[in-house]
Amino acid sequence: MSAAAAANGSGHRPAVELDSAGGPPATVLVRGARLLDSRAGLNGVSDVLVRDGRIAEIAATLDAPEGAELVEAEGLHAFPAFVDPHVHLRTPGREDEEDIDSGTRAAAAGGFCAILAQPNTHPVVDSAPVLRSLRERARAEARIPTGFMAAITVGQQGERLTEMAELADVGAAGFTDDGLPVRSGGVMRQALQYQRLAGRVLALHEEDPSLSGDGAMHEGEMSALLGVAGIPSVSESSMVARDCALALYEEGRIHVQHVSARETVDVIERAKAAGTAVTCEATPHHLLLTDEAVRSLDTNMKMNPPLRSDADRRALIEALRSGAIDCIATDHAPHAREEKEQPFELAPMGVTGLETAFAALHTGLVLGGVFELSLLVERMTSGGTPFGLEVPTLRPGAPANLCLVDLQAEWDVGEAGYESRSANCAFAGRRLTGRVRMTIADGAVAYRERSFALGAVA
Repeated sequence: MSAAAAANGSGHRPAVELDSAGGPPATVLVRGARLLDSRAGLNGVSDVLVRDGRIAEIAATLDAPEGAELVEAEGLHAFPAFVDPHVHLRTPGREDEEDIDSGTRAAAAGGFCAILAQPNTHPVVDSAPVLRSLRERARAEARIPTGFMAAITVGQQGERLTEMAELADVGAAGFTDDGLPVRSGGVMRQALQYQRLAGRVLALHEEDPSLSGDGAMHEGEMSALLGVAGIPSVSESSMVARDCALALYEEGRIHVQHVSARETVDVIERAKAAGTAVTCEATPHHLLLTDEAVRSLDTNMKMNPPLRSDADRRALIEALRSGAIDCIATDHAPHAREEKEQPFELAPMGVTGLETAFAALHTGLVLGGVFELSLLVERMTSGGTPFGLEVPTLRPGAPANLCLVDLQAEWDVGEAGYESRSANCAFAGRRLTGRVRMTIADGAVAYRERSFALGAVA
């Protein structure tokens, strides 16, 4: 397939399909919750009736149909459930760290109704047979709808493009070499040309390896104090500038993963103003933590990109508020305990985050007085938008994707264990406020807290 053929292709592909084992379509009456869905104009106490897996009715008082499940939700908030476009399920190859069942169970416990899994697995998701196998496993094991990203280059080696059109035909939600950048500008340009035929977004891990080198944390005063090799912000922002310029030139669409630096925000704002089709995401840990957290050399504070300065963190918050950053993604990255117990420089990068994302952001930003609750819900439900997924909503007639949250509940992260197979959470041991009690995903009850029982209506 030549670049010319790609350029002449229609680029039309079916909508991205997500897979799950699902469950029976739910008929549930949620009674007395405070509904919050700014897109649907909802902000008040109402009853919500879910019938046969869809939002059937919203009113001040509703009667439950015979046989419906009844949820007494006074004092709880009902939100559209969240969407995470950046999750590592470690399947295939490292199911000891996470698998489809455990990862989607963790997602449901965090209030998510859909996730996109990254392809840097063993083997890499770079061929149609591997992708088909994953989708088949998801239909048997996934607790919530799950999509799979495929690699941009074969083996994520940055040299030869995958068969992107074929992968899109068998269900790739998008393309990324996440964990590694596409080092060559020429290869990146070619990927943007082929994207026209594949009809899917390129999601980019932006890092110049010649600048980041062997760095293990943000390059700054703290790295100098600790004597740890640093990763400069320009390693990220310079690659984002290159790829925004290429995307504009080739009229392609890109999504920048896990933005961490204020310089990157500046580049993206300028690119959007120039007409570049670029979206981006930020993680809870980059929005809440700084390189000061690395002082103790806790390996749960080691991730790529690294925690940066407070000025970077504040720039991310402002960009999230303005919409320059489009959505929140966890970059949920499980690791085995023995791997994270190595010295800081040797430990792998990455932290889990599905179960703590909302609570951590609610505690740090909303209760901290720097972010509105309604806007946080908007950004946490927007993760699928760059990839063509529908935004969850509580509007009557929509598929039931909602989570019930107790905004007053306080809990200590990790005290009761995790749904995930791994425990390398950046917020481990912290006391957070806000707890997901129940999640309905694609019309089926995907999670309910053990102490949060449903009752049947006689």
